[in-house]
Amino acid sequence: MSLSRIVAVFIFYFTAGSGTTEHNGYNELALEEDNTPRLDYSNPQWCHSPGLTNGEVTCVSPRGGGHRSTLGTRCEMSCDRGYKLLGKSSIQCLPSRRWSGTAYCRQMRCHVLPLIMHGRYTCTRGFVVDSRCDHTCDPGYRIEGQHARICQHGGSWSGAEPLCSDYDPPKIKCPLSRVKVAEPGKLTARVSWDPPVATDTADKTLDVILVGPAPGTEFKEGANIIRYKVYDQARNRAACKFIVRVEVRRCSGLPPPLHGYLTCSSDGNNYGAVCEYHCDGGYERRGTSSRVCQFNRSWGGGPAECVPMEFKSDVKTASALLDQFYEKRRLLIVSAPDITDPDYKLQNVMVQKSDCGLDLRHVTVIELLNSPPRETGRIKERQLGSEVIEGLRQAFRISRSYFSMVLLDEHGVDRERFITPVASDELFSYIDNFLLDEEQRERLELHRDFCD
Repeated sequence: MSLSRIVAVFIFYFTAGSGTTEHNGYNELALEEDNTPRLDYSNPQWCHSPGLTNGEVTCVSPRGGGHRSTLGTRCEMSCDRGYKLLGKSSIQCLPSRRWSGTAYCRQMRCHVLPLIMHGRYTCTRGFVVDSRCDHTCDPGYRIEGQHARICQHGGSWSGAEPLCSDYDPPKIKCPLSRVKVAEPGKLTARVSWDPPVATDTADKTLDVILVGPAPGTEFKEGANIIRYKVYDQARNRAACKFIVRVEVRRCSGLPPPLHGYLTCSSDGNNYGAVCEYHCDGGYERRGTSSRVCQFNRSWGGGPAECVPMEFKSDVKTASALLDQFYEKRRLLIVSAPDITDPDYKLQNVMVQKSDCGLDLRHVTVIELLNSPPRETGRIKERQLGSEVIEGLRQAFRISRSYFSMVLLDEHGVDRERFITPVASDELFSYIDNFLLDEEQRERLELHRDFCD
């Protein structure tokens, strides 16, 4: 070999024992003259002993045995698990006392795992091979899929990316059940409450739905069930309920008086109800006019009774007579020139036939007959004085010259006049249309058959 020959060589440096191979670049135009080594296949240290960090070097020498760096030795390079070989996988010890190449073991990595919504992960060794990353979800969410992924030797993650799904239903707390007493004279009560408290570990926006009447509604007597439902964004559901109980305080049944009846407001015996006493025809009330059902479930005042109506006919003035009937009875004043008057005779027969109906309508008949000095006035068999007769004629302009009738209401007001006889049906139509209230008409209907 010519010593003046220009040789281009690679210079490699292997650190014995450390296994680290460093590439020092090219040494161009290196002139080897006097320093050219003599070839010696028997020299066991012809090249430096090779090493590979995080890898393994397996060498075969022409000399055999443990000669790892003699001239002509070939070494195979391999990396540990988790490392990738960069450079030559096989090198040879050259006559220049250099190896024919270099190699390097670079640690293998997987790509950075993305964060999943509502979750996080922790890894044992970051993103290198064999690192295990465990996924966890935020409170209120649950893993759907694999909990853990492992960085595999090829640089990819095992399994598929999991999801954090909202499986935790929301929580809702309803108001406490409550009892409300109905207001006086009513069968209902207005009840209000604060809206329920709903929470969720995952969502801040919840859909709360009321099933039933809203707060501030008038509730009927008895138990009323109020329900609330709540849904989160994943449509997980929770529900609660409570009871609104309306209590109607009631008195015992109030018996009607003998020969009379009651008319009551509201439901008749509930707190605040007012019951009024009424008497049948020919009877008048003695005692309180009405009683009220009180909060303690007892009736205020004492009971009234209906006693046969009594009036004095021997009074001196018409007003004294009328005062006895005020707000109690209606008056039908019949006037005729004498008892032989044909209109009077006909009317008298019809009045006698309708006596039952007149009593039911609280009508008292007063007759004014003849002229002075033989003029008479009577209520059935009771005779009226001349001063009273004259007072009635003047007060209501009743003539003695012809037949007539005057119908007075309970307050003594002239409501209707007749100058010819009137049948009971026609007479009652005037009384029923103008003078009876609803309760009286209903009671009249109940007794119509009796009078017929």
